Amino acid sequence: MKIQDIRHVGLLSPAIAAQAKFYLEAWGLQSAGEDQHARYFRGSSTENHILSLHPAGRRGLHHLAFSVDGREAVDEAVAELERRGTTVVAQPDDLDEPGGGYGLRFLDPENRCIELSAGVAEHSNGWSAKRFEPCRLCHVVLNTARFDPVVEFYTEVLGFRVSDWNENQMAFLRCGRKHHVIAFNRADHPSVNHVAYLMANVDDVMRGLSNLRAGGQEPIWGPGRHGPGNNIFCYYKDPAGYVSEFSSDMEYIEDEATHEPAVWRRVSEQIDRWGTAGPPSADVRKVMAGDPDPGWAGNDIVSD
Repeated sequence: MKIQDIRHVGLLSPAIAAQAKFYLEAWGLQSAGEDQHARYFRGSSTENHILSLHPAGRRGLHHLAFSVDGREAVDEAVAELERRGTTVVAQPDDLDEPGGGYGLRFLDPENRCIELSAGVAEHSNGWSAKRFEPCRLCHVVLNTARFDPVVEFYTEVLGFRVSDWNENQMAFLRCGRKHHVIAFNRADHPSVNHVAYLMANVDDVMRGLSNLRAGGQEPIWGPGRHGPGNNIFCYYKDPAGYVSEFSSDMEYIEDEATHEPAVWRRVSEQIDRWGTAGPPSADVRKVMAGDPDPGWAGNDIVSD
């Protein structure tokens, strides 16, 4: 389907004012505006926005967006999705969101709303005066109660490739050379596990940590370096209870033709190769489990 990269994530927010303050002041994002649907946030890359917060009475994924290679790729995608019996909830059209563009939305096997888009306007604000700033979205990890069918859908239908496995617990999927833009974790219910934001380098990860510490907030896990993907990590809990990660130095696949997925063991020295963070605690695993998410709610997203 010519999927190029992860574009942005939309989250349902039962605490939108506190969340917005957190991502603007503590996390280092910039405002990309707001409308009747959501508040939007951008990083230092040219991507129009990388996060949107949608008022709601619960937590969950509103939608997850990926870029494709042109309008023709959007039209080709909807034809293939419909041929396979996938539920399309928004036919290809001009998008009613900041940056515009042309895209479609459909549901995956667990009722998650996925957007494919092309021609979204870039922004040219460049770097702000902040000491550090996330560049763009790095990856999103989702919990799934249907691990095998979901991984099959994303690989066989959408064209993602498996980069590595964490035993039979996690699958790390890529659409380009970056080790993963999405990963699935076997769980009791579908939910958002965490959202990772790409930092320019390890220095910015540590500056981000320093900024949060100055505001009285410590990491719930990290800093450390993962085995699968080899990326540096530092995790925090935001005001709505989502887990957000500063990440940098992600591995890139050198040769698509010869790459074979590895099966990593779920042991502390491979979860955190530095040994600075160790494995996640029971409390961290609990917050990463998230709330059971029934999935797409159409236009019925309203705050309590």
